[in-house]
Amino acid sequence: MKKAGLLLTLVMIAALAIPVLSPGAKAQDDPFRVAVVTPSTVNDLAFSQSIADALAAIQEERGEENFQFDLSENQFVVEDAATALRDYANEGYDLIIAHGSQYGSSLAEIAPDFPDTAFAHGTTVDTFSEEGITNVYAYEARSEEGAFVMGVMAAMLSETGIIGIIGPIETGDAKLYVDGFKAGVIYENEDAEVLVNYIQSFSDLALAAAAAESMLAEDADILTGTAQMVPGAVNKAKEAGALWFGTQANQTTLAPETVVASQVYDWTVVLNPIIEDVLSGEIEGEAFAITLENEGLVIEFNEDFELPEDVMAAGEELIQAIVDGDISFEVEEDGTLVVVETEAEE
Repeated sequence: MKKAGLLLTLVMIAALAIPVLSPGAKAQDDPFRVAVVTPSTVNDLAFSQSIADALAAIQEERGEENFQFDLSENQFVVEDAATALRDYANEGYDLIIAHGSQYGSSLAEIAPDFPDTAFAHGTTVDTFSEEGITNVYAYEARSEEGAFVMGVMAAMLSETGIIGIIGPIETGDAKLYVDGFKAGVIYENEDAEVLVNYIQSFSDLALAAAAAESMLAEDADILTGTAQMVPGAVNKAKEAGALWFGTQANQTTLAPETVVASQVYDWTVVLNPIIEDVLSGEIEGEAFAITLENEGLVIEFNEDFELPEDVMAAGEELIQAIVDGDISFEVEEDGTLVVVETEAEE
């Protein structure tokens, strides 16, 4: 009897030593596991690389023993991406990211089947909360902000007054970027001619190159574009001696003598709070945005490009004006981007 009583006491003491986690909370000793599906390669110097770089930065900060991630790249076929997302959910990953708004409908079907798993997708603001889904986060890039700054700089640098913008499909951060860049050009030079071509593809390098050639033939001396198809356009700008402004990732290595600056996406700004939610067991399905103010958007200048001092000063002044709220942007119901300037108090 005494041995039985001693055994019961030891069991009770051991039970008290086990930490009690809130429902859904992550055990501290287990590594946090993230799975990501991307539409292109993770070295595309654009959209897919931006999320891969962010995850690598988080892993470096938190340590590989605490943070692990796996990638399924080149999932441009939505049905294949959906299969990968569901497989990751079945494998018990803590956070599953569908890095592309085209995956939204698939995520809306998959997420309810795994209510204790956190999902995220972008760029979008849709968390599917109206459909009763509570475990999907959304993230977007207010890419018009940096685009506007670089558009002003492009107008100041252009000798012909003709600037070309190559877009993929007219949606999400791609449309914001195109509209923001155009607004910046016109803000600086209302007589400038802005050529816009949506090639209806995120990944077709040949179509991007053809669009660039057409714009260069019309005397455009500065080009820009967004999505993973831009290397095709950058090469044409390089061949013609035109300048290039990049976005999503730093594109300087594509053509160091051609790229002026790049607006870089730093998704750690939105990923870290999502991770903390999951670790605490409080999955709330919020929407986040990266901006110049929260430094999720950063304009990185090409150190090898000799940018005139007045152009650099104008860019830095505009960045600060946007951060301070003196310049902001609104999207009207018809999709038109409006630049709003706040007059300084006297």
